[in-house]
Amino acid sequence: MARLPRLYAPQIPQLVQAEFAYPLAAVNDPTPEVQLDQILTWLRRDVHEHHIALHAWLLLNDRITLLATPGDAQSMARLVQSLGRHMATSMRHGRVFTGRYRSALIEPGQWVLPAMIWLESLPVQLHYVDRAERWPWSSAGTHTGLRAGIYAAQPEGQSTRQAAVPQTLLTDHHDYWQDGNTPFARQANYRERLGHGLSSTQSHRIEQALFGQWVLGEADFLARMASLTTRRIAPAPRGRPRKVKIEADTA
Repeated sequence: MARLPRLYAPQIPQLVQAEFAYPLAAVNDPTPEVQLDQILTWLRRDVHEHHIALHAWLLLNDRITLLATPGDAQSMARLVQSLGRHMATSMRHGRVFTGRYRSALIEPGQWVLPAMIWLESLPVQLHYVDRAERWPWSSAGTHTGLRAGIYAAQPEGQSTRQAAVPQTLLTDHHDYWQDGNTPFARQANYRERLGHGLSSTQSHRIEQALFGQWVLGEADFLARMASLTTRRIAPAPRGRPRKVKIEADTA
């Protein structure tokens, strides 16, 4: 079956997930902290090199998940390829990812914050930790203000991991920025959102868009995105097409 072309639209965020061909470790094994720290170092450098505005990120033992606005149609592919090359050279031989990364276009104003919450909640869903903020290799701690130290110079006595992420790794999306008048208000509002989680319908729509590589948004946004691409942007309706009755020509 032919592969679908990548969907891209200028200034539209993408939810991206690349799965490792071989997990770094099983869920119940000790976390491969050194390897995750190294991948984070590469991510920090490559995001800037490929001109990507990173809004949320997550590293797990078996995948990389990002929410970002790429600078151009090829930026995201170049980022994933670069990370794969780094891992292939330094961590293992052979293929790094199971196949092509998945991606979905995300409607600003409607689905960016839910996509962030879905992404940052994965460590809880997969039983890595009991609270999203406690997973060190994600942006959850930053968005909730519980790891604010990662934005500052490393104070005396602070661990390397706490200071591993520079201020420029994350670029706040407008939707997050608008969710409070001050950094403290934004963090408090986001903590509440993260604590409440998503409805099953929201999670299903995000996963359907990501795994199907569709556009996630409401009708007006879908119509606008459809005008920018030559392929389908959403799943076809289920069932057979409705039959249209054709009147006989009696003239």
